[in-house]
Amino acid sequence: MMSDLFAPHQPAAPLAERLRPQHIDEVIGQSHLLGEGKPLRLAFQSGKLHSMILWGPPGVGKTTLARLMASAFDAEFVPLSAVLSGVKDIREAIAQAELTLQQNGRHTILFVDEVHRFNKSQQDAFLPYVEQGLVTFIGATTENPSFELNNALLSRAQVYVLQSLSAAEMAQLFERARQTALQGVVFDAAAVDRIIGYADGDARRLLNVMEQLQTAAEAAGMQSIDITFLDNTLAQKLRRFDKGGEAFYDQISALHKSVRGSNPDAALYWLVRMLDGGADPRYLARRIVRMAWEDIGLADPRAIQLCNDAAQTYERLGSPEGELALAQAVLYMAVAAKSNAGYVAYNAARAFVAQDGSREVPLHLRNAPTKLMKQLDYGKDYRYAHNEAGGYAAGENYFPDGMPTVSFYEPTERGLEAKISEKLNHLRQLDEAAKNKKG
Repeated sequence: MMSDLFAPHQPAAPLAERLRPQHIDEVIGQSHLLGEGKPLRLAFQSGKLHSMILWGPPGVGKTTLARLMASAFDAEFVPLSAVLSGVKDIREAIAQAELTLQQNGRHTILFVDEVHRFNKSQQDAFLPYVEQGLVTFIGATTENPSFELNNALLSRAQVYVLQSLSAAEMAQLFERARQTALQGVVFDAAAVDRIIGYADGDARRLLNVMEQLQTAAEAAGMQSIDITFLDNTLAQKLRRFDKGGEAFYDQISALHKSVRGSNPDAALYWLVRMLDGGADPRYLARRIVRMAWEDIGLADPRAIQLCNDAAQTYERLGSPEGELALAQAVLYMAVAAKSNAGYVAYNAARAFVAQDGSREVPLHLRNAPTKLMKQLDYGKDYRYAHNEAGGYAAGENYFPDGMPTVSFYEPTERGLEAKISEKLNHLRQLDEAAKNKKG
């Protein structure tokens, strides 16, 4: 008994750790990847490891999937955090992988959380070992990999896009957590909806709330939990995130559509609703900038600059002062001229390129910095637009030879795009005249 008295006390594992799935069949969510015949399910069943990038919002199971992959393939799991690690840590992890392979014959999965935080040199540091097959790289990121990761790394890793958990999936996780941490405690329907709305598809956030409720319920001797208990217990940590029962992304949609529909009062209402509900203003700032590019575009380029300035203002001032800048950006967009012509053009170009072959750059458009290139007719017959009448080389072709005629960008007759449309029509007339003259 005396030895027990002085035995080190082992703290209880966090709820998130206790509920961490031990098999992919226990994972809640990501059915588009883990369902029968889906990509990640096939990856687990294949018997062959491959490098991958797990891209998705916080709390959707990126670390869990990496750990399950290591377990399924009996591989050593070496985690690194890009926030805390540097090249030295990467080298140590590689040395550990080499030692593990030599001593135990076990392969290593190198898991890098928040991999987008690594700079180019840090990403380059482990790339050779991925190419050699010494380690299998699994990166987790909340940011778009195509913007944040090296092309060399992207070309060697399959990108899997993870999604926020749906309300039904969150309800399933809630019940699993209740059975584990709050068995016997009854939640009324409104309290469950409030907790799931607050968690916003983030499993980790939901489990943290449940852990706080476990402590509070035990201290108060509570056997039932309602809205009042939630508000009194969690105070500002559980605000009116989804008061009317709408999902978080429905509110984002309402904000976006109010801006697109040129209703400043409705746009302001939805912005304030989300701020009041505890939405991250930085997330809203990113969405506001996206709206400017998608729905205002070149009809009023000032909107794009104003939205960028508002986002930077929030970064400098924080809450609540910086939120005024976001509000004014929303108001400006709502009353600005609208155009999605750039958005439509971009998507059309992407669709065309995706199904088209890799056409060669015409010789006259190629750069010729060397003598050999000039001998091969690189840049030959290129017409320098500044030396042409009106600064425009009428009739010049800038597409690959033999490519069918395309017209991705069709400006609207609203705002600045009306002037752009007028200019493009004039240039097309010059092209037509030059073609007739040549013919």
